[in-house]
Amino acid sequence: MRSVLSVGICLLLSLSFWSGLCGADESFTITKSEEYFPDTLGSRWTYRGQINEGPLQTIELKFFENVSTVSGTKTLNGVAVTVFHDTNPGNHGESDSFYRRDMVGIVYYGSEPGTPLEKQITPYQIFRFPLKVPSSFQQFDRKGLDFGSDMDRDGTDETVDAQGWSKVIGRETITVLAGTFQDAVKVEARMNMHIHLSGSKYTVSGIDVMTAWFAKGVGLVKYTERQELSAIKEDRGVVTEITEELEEYEIKSAKAH
Repeated sequence: MRSVLSVGICLLLSLSFWSGLCGADESFTITKSEEYFPDTLGSRWTYRGQINEGPLQTIELKFFENVSTVSGTKTLNGVAVTVFHDTNPGNHGESDSFYRRDMVGIVYYGSEPGTPLEKQITPYQIFRFPLKVPSSFQQFDRKGLDFGSDMDRDGTDETVDAQGWSKVIGRETITVLAGTFQDAVKVEARMNMHIHLSGSKYTVSGIDVMTAWFAKGVGLVKYTERQELSAIKEDRGVVTEITEELEEYEIKSAKAH
């Protein structure tokens, strides 16, 4: 869960839909899947992150901290959602993100502040319960959306085609600052974008690929994300790589609320 699944421009997607499911040796269903995504009021996670960004051949390294807290609930368009407040997800500054978790999965309802693109494609499902290994589904496929940015500076915002997928890869042991977690669920979220420049009629490709690990009773313990934007004329393009890993956490008991 957590806004990390939507950082930047919706953090969930890729260049093209993958045809295989990583050649998993076995298929199985994860019982009590909801226990991998705790959302009790007052629960808190502290993450240490780093970000590499710049043109393709000039990378700058930055470090940051992000604290994520379940801060409450609210109603959006008649739907009750859980609010996650993050102090600095992906080094983007404060934000609130909204999720609904029920028996059939988790739906993402957007964030504040959110990007113009995100507002046009939410809500969308990010997990289906019970989690099945391996499995995948397409979250959205939208064309002609307002990108919310004038990349070629001709006075008109560009349009974009966007497709998103969610994939459950498997379970594995992962070690982070907060400790070692057995049987963490490994998932992948991908977005593919084709941005149509209004002035030159040139199309720019963008991808966002996120891999995340969730531990039972703990939630998100680590994610890595790679965002790429192809070059525009003489520009060399931009690559951003983000990692956050759990440093400490406190999961509140549901009985206390």
